[in-house]
Amino acid sequence: MGEPTTDTGRAGGGVTPLRRTPRQARSKARLARVLEAAERVLVSEGVEALTTTRVAAEAQVSVGSLYQYLPDRDAIIDALAGGYFARLEAVMEDFARAAADENWDDPVGVLIDACAAVYRTEHGFRALWFGSGLTERTRAADREHKRQMADGVRRVLLALGLAEDDEALGRACHAAFLAADALAQEAFRRDPEGDAALLGEAKTMLRGYLVEVTGRYRRPARAATADVSRAD
Repeated sequence: MGEPTTDTGRAGGGVTPLRRTPRQARSKARLARVLEAAERVLVSEGVEALTTTRVAAEAQVSVGSLYQYLPDRDAIIDALAGGYFARLEAVMEDFARAAADENWDDPVGVLIDACAAVYRTEHGFRALWFGSGLTERTRAADREHKRQMADGVRRVLLALGLAEDDEALGRACHAAFLAADALAQEAFRRDPEGDAALLGEAKTMLRGYLVEVTGRYRRPARAATADVSRAD
């Protein structure tokens, strides 16, 4: 289970910041403990159990202490979702930064495997997404999250020298991520470890689509060393 983040105010996203932002180390630690407790409740009992009373009891803090930061179940859901989004975006950020220096045989496979690894460890993410308690703020944040992840795909293609930057590339990368994300989520609905065959199909689909997308552009010499169509 990943370490919960206390930064739920996502720049440009739809998750509302905490009612009160902890400043001192002790307060930050208390909030982290509350989010860890909320995740345990989410995984073991489901979204409907995420009441302030239940989470406070699990965290062994007073309801009043929890209420300073998370006034209701929606706020708890938003805070947990913000942490999951941040961890996935950190994976994409690392991947995009590494793309300029790496010479991956199969960048699509590397990226999907890295994101799948997060799904495997983030039991709360699966419990939240496959449940029925998402808030409107969380759904809005998810849309922004997908745009952030798609922009990471765009940056990878640019770093690999496979495309030129324009509006069409951004749109294509958004479509590519939406399709791959839908397949990945279905793979983890079928199997907590991720249905390997469906994840394989996601790789095949994404490779084929990105080959078509990058084929629209004149590819520089470096493209010979990094081709999204290569398999493992």
